[in-house]
Amino acid sequence: MYFVGVDVGTGSVRAALVDGTGRILKKSTNAIQTWNPEENFYQQSSEDIWRSCCKVVREVTEGVSSEAVGGIGFDATCSLVVVDSDGQPLSVSKNGEREQNIILWMDHRAKKEADFINTTNHRVLKYVGGKISLEMETPKILWLKNNLPKNTFWKKVGRFFDLPDFLTWKATDAVSRSLCTVVCKWTYCADQTLGSGWDRSYFEEIGLDDLSQNDWSAIGNEIFEPGRPCGGGLTENAAREMGLTVGTPVATSLIDAHAGGLGMIGIGSKNPTEFRHRLVMIGGTSTCHMLLSDQEVFVNGVWGPYYGAMVPGLWLLEGGQSATGKLIDHVINTHPAAKHLNISEDVRAEDYLNGLLVKMAADRGLDAIDRLTEEFHVYPDFHGNRSPVADPTLKGMVVGLTLSVDQENLALIYLATIQALCYGTRHIIGSMEKKSGGSLNVQEILVCGGLCRNLTFLQCQANVAALPVRTSTEDDSVLIGSAMLAAAAWTSSKSSAEFRPWSSSLRDAITAMASDARTLHPSLDLQEYHKRKYGVYLEMLKHQNMYKNIMSRNP
Repeated sequence: MYFVGVDVGTGSVRAALVDGTGRILKKSTNAIQTWNPEENFYQQSSEDIWRSCCKVVREVTEGVSSEAVGGIGFDATCSLVVVDSDGQPLSVSKNGEREQNIILWMDHRAKKEADFINTTNHRVLKYVGGKISLEMETPKILWLKNNLPKNTFWKKVGRFFDLPDFLTWKATDAVSRSLCTVVCKWTYCADQTLGSGWDRSYFEEIGLDDLSQNDWSAIGNEIFEPGRPCGGGLTENAAREMGLTVGTPVATSLIDAHAGGLGMIGIGSKNPTEFRHRLVMIGGTSTCHMLLSDQEVFVNGVWGPYYGAMVPGLWLLEGGQSATGKLIDHVINTHPAAKHLNISEDVRAEDYLNGLLVKMAADRGLDAIDRLTEEFHVYPDFHGNRSPVADPTLKGMVVGLTLSVDQENLALIYLATIQALCYGTRHIIGSMEKKSGGSLNVQEILVCGGLCRNLTFLQCQANVAALPVRTSTEDDSVLIGSAMLAAAAWTSSKSSAEFRPWSSSLRDAITAMASDARTLHPSLDLQEYHKRKYGVYLEMLKHQNMYKNIMSRNP
């Protein structure tokens, strides 16, 4: 039996055929279109994305009997999809282009609306670190209501979907929503004490009380845990478009980063059902930090806690860094020596610089490359701080510059930047642990995404946090996470007596499909060095705020 995982990213749709042990057998990718009509506006087409989903599913299942495909799991970016009362695309564009009915996650048009919502200090905001992000869905919906013509837009709205939920609706005709999407991006309450549901007072206060009409049908009144089967499986139309069997189980979806967390949380564990104490980092252009807890813990600047958003029965805390891989690329590409690096298709700039750092440390008689930056320090919030300070106005800082512009100078800036990002993760971990009063205790870090290709970054993260860092032996944890959803939906649709190796639990899918892990251990000899460097990192943050205060004083 095989399972299909489908991942809709920012620029492409990917699918993988995965077996019951979590091994990827085949993958396919298809690009999708994004429109950027003006600064901070990013729009996509749900029809374009759905065509791409069907295409990649057909390609990975070619040559496989449709009866052998046990289920499909979707994950996607947390983008806002709008359809009319007939289920047809409803434009989110100022110019009314019909096909452009998605506001992409990275769209920042709703800053004014987000700022307004945050002035309410409503109780739902405590679940998003105290402040709602302009990338979340209610500020975007409020922008649409405030800025598009009422007669041609608002009166025609049928449903708003998060993109992961749109995909399961398109596949099954079921209008159920994922607990993951609604608690993480829509302010849905899943508090065990207060009970689950939409908080009417919040929507009334921000001017979206009309969404409560018809029992909240426009934004969802059936909320399912990730992995639960949606409707009756693939409809006749969807099955035909994908080349699969009508009724093939379709799992309740996840946001893409959370699918990566699901695919990583059980790797290399002797007890893959014990998910606490493992911090998952999904690192690419930016980085998301995910930590599970059996208790409700609130941390300023950290999103959540979100109940059941990734693994049933557990709370999820979600920190993040706004620019990680992007920052590393920036410091390399803007340095005068970048154009002189000896790189090729087989040797990336990072690989070349990693080798140069080893040579520099040997030439200076140092026992580790970490010590090369004793007099060179970087503060990494070039694009603001998401966690744990939650201050988008923070900037980057560099201490130790000279007149040198050679390759060794670039290597030092590159290494100091990696270290600074690792201190940022240490800051997030420390804030989570301190706020929890001891109930949270990170014992290992699991890394997936583009950053896990950089061994210098991984070893530095281990050294800085004084924790083992693990990566998966499989190269795509996001797609494996989506396939785990598919496996859970398949087993839920069967009797446990007939399929004893499986149960209806997503936890059991994690146990069966989690991959092995590669492990990097921290160097104990470097703990004191990084303790001092981390102290410099914290002082740089204090100094930046001090400089702001000095310059803001009236003469």
